[in-house]
Amino acid sequence: MLACASLFLIALAAGTLGGLVGTGSSLVLLPVLVTMYGPRVAVPIMAVAAVMANVSRVAAWWKHIRWRPVLAYAVPGTPAAVLGAHTLLTIPQTVVENVLGGFFLLMIPVRRIIAARQWRVRLWQLGGAGGLVGFLTGLILSTGPLSVPVFTGYGLTGGSFLGTEAASAMMLYLAKMATFDQFGALNHSVVIRGLAIGAALMIGPFLARPLVRRLHTRTYGLLIDLVLLVAGVGLFVTTLGTAR
Repeated sequence: MLACASLFLIALAAGTLGGLVGTGSSLVLLPVLVTMYGPRVAVPIMAVAAVMANVSRVAAWWKHIRWRPVLAYAVPGTPAAVLGAHTLLTIPQTVVENVLGGFFLLMIPVRRIIAARQWRVRLWQLGGAGGLVGFLTGLILSTGPLSVPVFTGYGLTGGSFLGTEAASAMMLYLAKMATFDQFGALNHSVVIRGLAIGAALMIGPFLARPLVRRLHTRTYGLLIDLVLLVAGVGLFVTTLGTAR
């Protein structure tokens, strides 16, 4: 009982973080879930919880969602997520997570260079990014920080960024969850755990909403860098937990 209550509180904090910067929920929870249930159970649990978390973000920022970039990103990203989930069954998880852990850390200086030079992502480039991130979303545990520089590079900030990124991510995770269900990975206990964690994650964006409205642009950028740092380190930690 104490473990479940602790997990709920951790999920609530993770949901608040995700509601504040648009990503980071699964990166906080995954090491905990891998330790408790193992990676093969943790991945589908987070797929269920991630869908619920993104539904909450969509509801919180519905009026601010930009649907053109959502469609440009998610239309190629959805089938790519299905392909990635299929590939997950054959490629060693630790190899992919180590590569992406290093990539997330590299994205910190890259994001700052892009911001300093004011590079912009065009609508058609969102489609290419959606295909790549969609495949990786199906393949590994979490790719949330990959979408941050993509959507901010398109020029989205604040509520428009949070809502648009959440709507796009929700479609990718729905495709991933459907693939897990097809292969029998979504059994009754996995779904129940995912729903419980997802319920805590859904509260977070509404707790974070007042903070987002007061958040300075510079502070927002620093928080994104912090999430990327946690993403890189978190994936390495998760890899060590999987190896054990």
